[in-house]
Amino acid sequence: MLIRKPGDIAPSEITPKHDYLNRRAFMRGAAVGAAALAGEHALRGILRPTRVEAADKLATVKSQYSLTTEPLTPYEDITHYNNFYEFGVDKGDPAKYAGTLKTRPWTIKVEGLVSKPQTFDIDTLLKLRPMEERVYRFRCVEAWSMVIPWAGYSLSEFIKLCDPLSTAKYVQFVSLADDKQEKLPWDAGIRWPYLEGLRMDEAMHPLTLLTFGLYGEVLPNQDGAPVRIIVPWKYGFKSPKSIVKVKFVKSQPETTWNDMAPDEYGFYSNVNPNHDHPRWSQKTERRIGAPIWKQRQPTLMFNGYADQVASLYKGMNLDRDY
Repeated sequence: MLIRKPGDIAPSEITPKHDYLNRRAFMRGAAVGAAALAGEHALRGILRPTRVEAADKLATVKSQYSLTTEPLTPYEDITHYNNFYEFGVDKGDPAKYAGTLKTRPWTIKVEGLVSKPQTFDIDTLLKLRPMEERVYRFRCVEAWSMVIPWAGYSLSEFIKLCDPLSTAKYVQFVSLADDKQEKLPWDAGIRWPYLEGLRMDEAMHPLTLLTFGLYGEVLPNQDGAPVRIIVPWKYGFKSPKSIVKVKFVKSQPETTWNDMAPDEYGFYSNVNPNHDHPRWSQKTERRIGAPIWKQRQPTLMFNGYADQVASLYKGMNLDRDY
């Protein structure tokens, strides 16, 4: 089952994070909380997915790479509208089912064209560099977008520790595939584990983020805990979640969506309003959580990061090398 365009999905509710959390605290403390909440659900006609709690806070510093001042997408939308096919193909499935994911202990194996294979513990990586809050636009190939305050540091800092050889031209990321923790649904049409990859200059670019959190907290399970990659100028599926292995290679590596449907999902997958998906336009996008009169927005070349990254693709045909 390939990624679908969610044109038939109603706009998400606009609930700022602090209001959402305050409401939850109030309902827990009120004697009639359960009944009131049930009544609220009945009035809406829907039952919202249960939030997977992100209990740990992250100390962050502001980053020079926060290059947008657009309003943030509400926390509830970021954590209840997800593509994480290991837990189901519907947008609400990850929030429902990702509570089974165990994020400790967690290690990342490094192999391939490196001076020495290594294994890094997640808590060691958390202490490697100060956590930066980076507000990035996040654009999905399905033509919806968010503005998210991620927490992490440049992937290049981790790559330096990996000590890749000069012959390494690409880096491949392997996500967790464990049927004891994940649903790994057959109807996703994916051969697990989920694989992604970048050219080395893309991976080393300072905007490419090794990501441990959002909104000042550790990543919620449904958003790719405990560690993922964010490449803000590419479509969202180029930002793999729950990474357990990093492999440095000489040739363009296997990646899940490009291998499954190369006519629809290119290896580079840079946000490009001039190269439509075969089944829908990429010229506009729907901003999740925005007021309805602001939801439909024009898509920006390289998701608005052209000044920073366009030089990486000088001389390339971005319609052919999509």
